[in-house]
Amino acid sequence: MPLGLYISVPFCRTKCSYCNFASDVFSKSAYENYVARLVEDVAAWRELVSKLGCAFESAFKEPADSIYLGGGTPSILDGAQLLRIFAAVRDQFAVTTDAEVTVECAPGTLTPTLIDTLQQCGVNRVSLGVQSFVDQEAQSVGRLHKRSTVLEEIARLRQAGIDNISIDLIAGLPHQTAESWAFSVAETIATGVPHASVYMLEVDDDSRLGRELIAGGARYHAHFVPDDDATADFYQQACEMLALAGIAQYEISNFARAEELQSRHNLKYWTRRPYLGFGVDAHSMLEGTVEGRSALPVRFATPESLDAYMNRVPPTVTPVSAQTAIEESFFLGLRLNRGIDLNRMRAQFGAEFARAGSSASSPNTNCYLEGSEGPAIWDSAIRSGIEDGLLEEQGATLRLTRRGRLLSNEVFARFLTEERNKSGNQSRESTLVDR
Repeated sequence: MPLGLYISVPFCRTKCSYCNFASDVFSKSAYENYVARLVEDVAAWRELVSKLGCAFESAFKEPADSIYLGGGTPSILDGAQLLRIFAAVRDQFAVTTDAEVTVECAPGTLTPTLIDTLQQCGVNRVSLGVQSFVDQEAQSVGRLHKRSTVLEEIARLRQAGIDNISIDLIAGLPHQTAESWAFSVAETIATGVPHASVYMLEVDDDSRLGRELIAGGARYHAHFVPDDDATADFYQQACEMLALAGIAQYEISNFARAEELQSRHNLKYWTRRPYLGFGVDAHSMLEGTVEGRSALPVRFATPESLDAYMNRVPPTVTPVSAQTAIEESFFLGLRLNRGIDLNRMRAQFGAEFARAGSSASSPNTNCYLEGSEGPAIWDSAIRSGIEDGLLEEQGATLRLTRRGRLLSNEVFARFLTEERNKSGNQSRESTLVDR
């Protein structure tokens, strides 16, 4: 299977108040040292993969068909640094001629010089972190751009021949109303971009805004954040508006004007295809080996902090058991509107599909999946999800309902064993691409 390559750039001009990712503001002097470290890691990937017990030949017998620079804000690096990163990647990996090559960019950074550099790097897709077309909303969370900036830079990209553009929006920002949200969605549609991502504001203690909301405070415009019901309504409103404009939803947060314009790289996460990441907080999943034979995948992740990464703290390695692989297949596959094929999963995992999820203490185990050998947690999760209107079944296909997409984390938790739920050890892949 073709490989996906991810490169993390954890630097930003400002730290947005809602951001819970491993990125921050650093002096430009840190950029050069980081790029040098990245290039070194890319050059040493064979040694790393071998040490971690991954199947070298099977994982890399096909060229990469996607490269993704994310962050952070990769577009704040200077042209020479971006060229060095891409040169290092292409020197070490075979890349298909039609590869999807994406760079995340912040509006306000796309100068003519930078766009020229992106073209030299072979970039053919740009993801713009717009979040809102209403200037007050964008500025309230620390975004530095204005609506006019976004429109100017989209035009500039198109003039340069980069038409595959994606716009990110966030429902639930401070000061947002049904009217202002409809304006942001309408502006996204009016730009004619082929792809859009719509996220609901995450409230947790990993962001400044989230901590303030949890504490009931007023800093960071927290007292102007819409309530959960309003945010859910905004999300549904966006789904309906985008659908009417011919921009079809294909994943909980993602929409495209045509199937071939869906994010090839992110689809690798949701369908559990091999990918290899470099840089701070970069995740990888590759096929493992047992005595020279292929085995279940191995996941590994680099440190979340820049200091730890620069000080060469080794990656965290997580072998994937059969049970974990099945759980991931459920909660990642269900993110997609097309859902999952239960017959295909049964064929892929065989007897493990029944055994791995079996639990004498699991509730509601009177209904068995067809062909299973006994009660399984998957069966209980499917039946309860259908009864609660969160899942729907059509033949062997299982997918989230419209309501299920709003409550997706609740649905996904049902497919995790009791031990994994208690430990909070749900794979980060379920939320890896949510901004």
